[in-house]
Amino acid sequence: MFPETNKGYSYEDCKAIADWLLAQTDVRPAVGIVCGSGLGGLADMLKDQVAFNYKDIPSFPQSTVHGHAGRLVFGTLKGRPCVCMQGRFHLYEGYPIQKITLPMRIFKLLGVETVMLTNAAGGLNQDFKVGDIMIIKDHLNMPGFAGNNPLSGPNDERFGVRFPCMSDAYDRDLQQMAMDVGQELGFGDFLKEGVYCVLGGPSFETIAECRMLHKLGADAVGMSTVHEVIVARHCGMRVFALSLITNQAVMDYDSEEKANHEEVLQTGKQRAEQLERLVSTMVTRIEHNNNNYA
Repeated sequence: MFPETNKGYSYEDCKAIADWLLAQTDVRPAVGIVCGSGLGGLADMLKDQVAFNYKDIPSFPQSTVHGHAGRLVFGTLKGRPCVCMQGRFHLYEGYPIQKITLPMRIFKLLGVETVMLTNAAGGLNQDFKVGDIMIIKDHLNMPGFAGNNPLSGPNDERFGVRFPCMSDAYDRDLQQMAMDVGQELGFGDFLKEGVYCVLGGPSFETIAECRMLHKLGADAVGMSTVHEVIVARHCGMRVFALSLITNQAVMDYDSEEKANHEEVLQTGKQRAEQLERLVSTMVTRIEHNNNNYA
């Protein structure tokens, strides 16, 4: 039913990739950042960069989406060691879900403690506008309802427990920090919070689907992030995620609007600088090995 669903990656597979990377760079990242469509500029902010094309990393998947650079970038952000994915992997590219989430396992074995994920999403909440930044407080995992979960298959206790809790998937302290930082930076007008729903894609949603998802409590809809969050939490990393609302989901049969990927990339460009400032300021305040921030 799903592409190669049983093709998981063993602990040893993941460790071999992590060890290869650690041998190539002196950076020991405490923060891992994932850049969504049009948001790869976050990686460009890193100083003293050591970058790897995905195709050059042994056993690593390849990014095939326009707007995703396909590089893993190590460096420092305002003095803090980070690793940044410029481009991620999606179900609609035909990858098995374990392959999409492989980088989260690698992050864990590199020493990452906090994962920060960004994505481009369609707004379902009628109060949201294109260009709003939504701090994700919870998610709806539609592929998971159909049995396509990244934790399917054998469980390795070295990564995490068989049945991980997801009621605290998104770190509340980091959500509050994002709100505080956003207010300080003057982003209050376009900083929101809400529930993100993931679908498989690549087709955009029908009007009936958008209406249904909104009724179910989703504020934004997209094709990524949730699978990575599940695996990051399974590994015990803290998670913060945000969506850039790049288009308003079509909810009305009389509407002439049509969702398209170019619109997504264009909005990413317009808001990218502010999003980068928000994330980079947060990185400097995250205190590791405890749950407080300065």
